[in-house]
Amino acid sequence: MLRILIVEDVPEVASALQYLIEENALYQVVGIADDAQSALAAVADHGPDLVLLDLHLARGTSGFTVAAKLAEWQIMCLFISGKAPQFSMPDLAIGCLAKPFTHDGVHRSLAIAEDLLRGHETVRSKMPPNLKLYGMDDYVEPQEVVYIPSSLSFRTRIENRLARWAEGKS
Repeated sequence: MLRILIVEDVPEVASALQYLIEENALYQVVGIADDAQSALAAVADHGPDLVLLDLHLARGTSGFTVAAKLAEWQIMCLFISGKAPQFSMPDLAIGCLAKPFTHDGVHRSLAIAEDLLRGHETVRSKMPPNLKLYGMDDYVEPQEVVYIPSSLSFRTRIENRLARWAEGKS
């Protein structure tokens, strides 16, 4: 089980991320924080494996402060930001997933982060276009897309069932 902390000051974005993360039964959101102080407290309380970290947080605090502490504690961090840094910071994070992100982009980014966290020599997912990995100049994308386990939403399951039913009626 990959334990993930979300640090995001926009409640709707944090909620969407939590939903997308928890679609995969192997991922668990252990907490949500909206500023630097609550983020560091949540890390101390929950001991996450990975932190998804916005750079501009509530109450005028910065994600860079949190990232520096996470690096000290050797906890992996992936920036999520609408204003992605133009320069690499491999000492602070594995990379940055730029907003807006898609369902597929979040799932692929998490699969890549998990592979890096587990020390795999190869990753199982193609990189989404809005993900920049830091310090990965030798990154080679897999030749084929590998299934990323996640469950379909209720709406998607219903739409698929209706489409199959409509095909059978034709």
